[in-house]
Amino acid sequence: MTRALALVVAALAVLAVAAPAAPASEQSPTLAELERELVCPTCETTLAMSNSPIADRMRADIRERIEAGQTKSEIKAAMVEQFGEAVLAAPPRSGFNWLAWLLPFGGLAGAAVVVTLLARRWLRSRPAPAAAGSGPGANGGPPLDPVLERRVDEELARFDA
Repeated sequence: MTRALALVVAALAVLAVAAPAAPASEQSPTLAELERELVCPTCETTLAMSNSPIADRMRADIRERIEAGQTKSEIKAAMVEQFGEAVLAAPPRSGFNWLAWLLPFGGLAGAAVVVTLLARRWLRSRPAPAAAGSGPGANGGPPLDPVLERRVDEELARFDA
């Protein structure tokens, strides 16, 4: 009970510290921040990585909007209106776009289930290990020809001496 209470208090403390940071970023965005969140429509890389002429024009437009006092969401909305939703580096978390956020985790979970099932099947289908020296041969294979076994023993004895 005390662990659960401590966990809740710690989570609330983290939220209290992190919560003011989001509105500050929303109210006074930086160019670098928006460059990581927007994509160049021609080369399809983030604005931070792109050096195409359209990316330069987008950066200039963003600078003007920041100086005019627009919020991050207003600037992003203007870019989406001008270039379409493909200008966003991450799809919005609404409607059909939730699939882009959920499918990777679903795929990982599905892969983990498949690997687990295959590993269980593989472990069940393996024969039990035989005791050394039991069965036809010492290594589980057919027994050696007595002449060949004697020759191997002689060769090994010669190396031991």
